[in-house]
Amino acid sequence: MGRLLLIDVAGAAAILGLWYLLFAAYNRRRGAQALRWVESACDGRARILDSHWLNSSRLYARLQFPLRSFDNAHVTMRFRPRPLPVQWLLSCWRKQKETLTFEADLGGSPSFQLEVMRQRWCAHSRGVTARRAQREWDIYQPGPVILTTRTHWKQDHTPELNALMAVRERDVLQVCFCPWSPQFSATVALDALADPQSASAFLATLRGLAAGASAHRQ
Repeated sequence: MGRLLLIDVAGAAAILGLWYLLFAAYNRRRGAQALRWVESACDGRARILDSHWLNSSRLYARLQFPLRSFDNAHVTMRFRPRPLPVQWLLSCWRKQKETLTFEADLGGSPSFQLEVMRQRWCAHSRGVTARRAQREWDIYQPGPVILTTRTHWKQDHTPELNALMAVRERDVLQVCFCPWSPQFSATVALDALADPQSASAFLATLRGLAAGASAHRQ
């Protein structure tokens, strides 16, 4: 009985070890592919200095941009934790996306702190009765919702509004500005960079967001 138990434990450990090696290698191939997407998005306007894995599902890479652009730029790619079965199943159940987060300094500290998140909600009805089907429904499309700690809000074209509109128009999931390093960060779904046109638009969005913050630097 004890010998059979040891054989089962050894077999399970071997299976888990093989699982880890196979899916860690798969994530590394995904990482190499994602780095090529980043290079394609930069289109010669920036280059990758170096890259290394923080763990089996997070890849870090430093970028170098021309002068008067981003300083201390780097990206962190988060892949599904495939080498770890339990975490991978939880990730799939929560429908977590593989993402790329770009972080950099702007060459001057913004005078504000801002976090913009793109959220979408949807719902499914449980069925429509004949009585409800006869009703006329009014559909409204709301504009951006801004929560601020400022006592006086200036109704002008501030970088905050520019950031909100850029997030709505692109596949950007989150944008952050703050006075300390990294002063700017943006997160996008990793698969959005697979299309060269979308990847180029993402870099253009980053430049536009950074340019919008330049008017509010300390």
